[in-house]
Amino acid sequence: MEKNLEIFESLVTYIYKSMMQISFNLSFFIFRLSRCYVFAFLCLSVVLLNAQDTLVLNLNDAIQRSISNSVDAVVAKNEYKSSYWSYRTYKAELLPELAFDVMLPYYSKSYNSYQNEDGSYTFVENDYSILDAGLSISQNIPFTGGVISIESSLERLQQYGENGSKNFMAAPFSITLEQPLNGYNRIRWLQRIEPVKYKEAEQKLVADMEDVAHQAIQYYFNLLLGQINLEIAEQNLKNSEKIYAIAEAKRKIGQISENDLLQLGVSLLKAESYMTDAQASFAARMFQLRSFLGYGEETVLKPIIPELFAEEIPRLDYYETLTLANENNAFTQNIQRRLLETSHDVSQAKADRWEASLFLSFGMSNQDQLFTEIYHIDNWRDHQIVNLGIRAPIVDWGKKKGKVKIAEANREVVTSRIEKEKIDFNQTIFLTVQNFNNQSKQLLLAKETDEIAQKRYQTSIEAFILGKIDVLNLNDAQSSKDEARRNYIEQMFYLWSYYYQIRALTLYDFVNGKELTVAHEDYLQ
Repeated sequence: MEKNLEIFESLVTYIYKSMMQISFNLSFFIFRLSRCYVFAFLCLSVVLLNAQDTLVLNLNDAIQRSISNSVDAVVAKNEYKSSYWSYRTYKAELLPELAFDVMLPYYSKSYNSYQNEDGSYTFVENDYSILDAGLSISQNIPFTGGVISIESSLERLQQYGENGSKNFMAAPFSITLEQPLNGYNRIRWLQRIEPVKYKEAEQKLVADMEDVAHQAIQYYFNLLLGQINLEIAEQNLKNSEKIYAIAEAKRKIGQISENDLLQLGVSLLKAESYMTDAQASFAARMFQLRSFLGYGEETVLKPIIPELFAEEIPRLDYYETLTLANENNAFTQNIQRRLLETSHDVSQAKADRWEASLFLSFGMSNQDQLFTEIYHIDNWRDHQIVNLGIRAPIVDWGKKKGKVKIAEANREVVTSRIEKEKIDFNQTIFLTVQNFNNQSKQLLLAKETDEIAQKRYQTSIEAFILGKIDVLNLNDAQSSKDEARRNYIEQMFYLWSYYYQIRALTLYDFVNGKELTVAHEDYLQ
């Protein structure tokens, strides 16, 4: 009974090993076949790439091109252009405005009702034409919010028919003052808000360009990491093929077990799969950067690893950085503008509770049938107009008061939000400075780790060939090597990312020790 059981166990073991061998051989046959297709695909890819333009791109070139060509940069420039012309419009309101008004010949022939001396009505013919022209100059008064203007006008009236006549009327000059009396001065509020708004736009443009550069850095390192992954996958595939060929020879002479050979075969299949994934990922990342920088589909971008500049970056002080941010960042102007705008809304709501205005006009005029006589100074007659208008609600059921309360509540809401935003802004400065100061050391450690991991992997390959380590140790060395190279690229990205975040927050170049500026006039072409 025991002997039969041993025979049965041996038979089961033999069948299991045979099935595993057949399964692996079948998988490896499929792998060999798939490699033929992959090889053909790679050959085709090489041909296509050769037909395209390969551009070796460094990080600085990518940043400069993004600022010049990217859609985000164009949007930022046009937003600044809009703010600039808004500011120019405000400045024009402070200057005198010269206007010429003319009414081209107006002709009318009609019958109008006419009351006779006895109280009866008849219709009389009215056939005439009018030509009217005037020249005026007006000026806003910032101190009072009123408008003063000087005008000169001329009118010609021509009547047709049997008793036709021609008359002229001229107002050589007249001075007019229009003054609101409700306490709201629109011009004074514009003088307080518009300069702040324009300075905010200038600082925002510089910060937007830094944000565009930061976006270019993200896409650049994303493509660089994809390229590194592709290079790792290619190298791992070559090494896996080499190691598997050696393992097959060692298996024939019994130096390694069947299980180790199967594990190396699985590793070879995984290397092929990683290669395919890396190619697809690299193509997608290239499309992303190429689209952002405005290159055509025929251009193949080849990023290079930026030079290590961790030792050149100074260590930042939080309070100094915060001071620069408060001076240069558009956030400071944004806060001031929003507070002014809410105060303006309150002031306007209070002024709208009642309306009052004063209109004064004084001038000289004359009329005559001869054009040469109407400008004779001896014939001038003075004319004056004084109009004081007041409109105040008697019963509005609290509508005006409600508008004031709404404006005051909105001001309190904005003030509360601003206080929180100030805290968040300071916290952002603190964390970014902290991360930036630590990143230089992190990058140097990652670089040293990468160099050690590369050497360890090469040593592990040689040790495996000599039979001094097993497959598990070899795979661990490979994983450590790949992870160290990826981590080195990621740490370099973090350093550049934090650096440009600090630049965008402070509008200051700490490496060269100068403030960041742009040629604003170039964006107004």
